[in-house]
Amino acid sequence: MFRVDPKTVTRWAKTGKLTSIRTLGGHRRYREAEVRALLAGIPAQRTEV
Repeated sequence: MFRVDPKTVTRWAKTGKLTSIRTLGGHRRYREAEVRALLAGIPAQRTEV
């Protein structure tokens, strides 16, 4: 969706640009609203889980 290397999205999650949730298998999942906001150019507000 972002048309960037997957490692870039991982870095965004580490720096707080996106909130990620880790699955039991170690994969990252991202909130749809944050992804859509980032794609639209709207800075997303992080919510703690």
